[in-house]
Amino acid sequence: LVRKMVDFGLEEIDAENLLYKLGLKINKTDHALSNNEYITSQLLHCAYQATENSSQNTFLSAMELAKEIGATFYNWQIDDVLKLYTKKMEEATNYSLTWEKDDLVLQNIQARVRAPFIWMLANMKNGLLLSTSNRSEGDVGYCTMDGDTAGGLAPIAGVDKTFIQHWLKWAEKKFKFNSLKHVNNLIPTAELRPLETKQTDESDLMPYALLLQIEKLAIHEKLSTKQVFETIKKRNEYDEEILKTSVQKFYRLWQRNQWKRDRLAPSFHLDDFNVDPKTWCRYPILSGDFEEELKYL
Repeated sequence: LVRKMVDFGLEEIDAENLLYKLGLKINKTDHALSNNEYITSQLLHCAYQATENSSQNTFLSAMELAKEIGATFYNWQIDDVLKLYTKKMEEATNYSLTWEKDDLVLQNIQARVRAPFIWMLANMKNGLLLSTSNRSEGDVGYCTMDGDTAGGLAPIAGVDKTFIQHWLKWAEKKFKFNSLKHVNNLIPTAELRPLETKQTDESDLMPYALLLQIEKLAIHEKLSTKQVFETIKKRNEYDEEILKTSVQKFYRLWQRNQWKRDRLAPSFHLDDFNVDPKTWCRYPILSGDFEEELKYL
């Protein structure tokens, strides 16, 4: 979107005036860069912060896309810093962290170790840090507070994951960004567990398409837990046991993660509804766990 903004700007006015309006000056060291690429490189800085749990596929997807649109791209390993945090905690508590016993702890610390670096880069560039959270993640708290939620603006927090996946495929064809095919071929994953576990978002949660159906009925249409279950059941798209488990999981995660939604970076209202408590969907941080409502299931 930043690159297309630059493209549209250059179509309307010349490069000199666009640079002036953006507060930028021409200072190209790489004369092979087009004006579009140069301006994008000054506006958009991206960083890939890898651990041993990051795959080569996600790295190449990020790098190739940044290169094609002209963004400035950085990458560095954070394993050394991660090990310092882990060692310090193990020594202080006289306790050895393992994936078998401490899965969530070891996942979350990876996300949180990344935050200081990306904030530091944003400060160095006098920039606005963009959070990557989407609405589906906000529904169920599938994000690490003070980790991947770090940022001053969450531009896609108002739209669901399924829409984003469809939009990226459309953008690949519409804007001829060939590097998006690498992104679109990826299976969504946080890549916080060891690679051999083959972690995916949908195995952690539920199919995103099902999450979207539950979300619309529960949050937008305000149906009861029973009505949500019965409505989707009539569509005959999912096994009944999978549907039961998914409805239960959605409501329990929704209730437990309101505190996260209250702390997400500001976003835009881009759909019929959103889950931002500041602009559309208020909900108590402390409440029951839908215990009575879910007895039906």
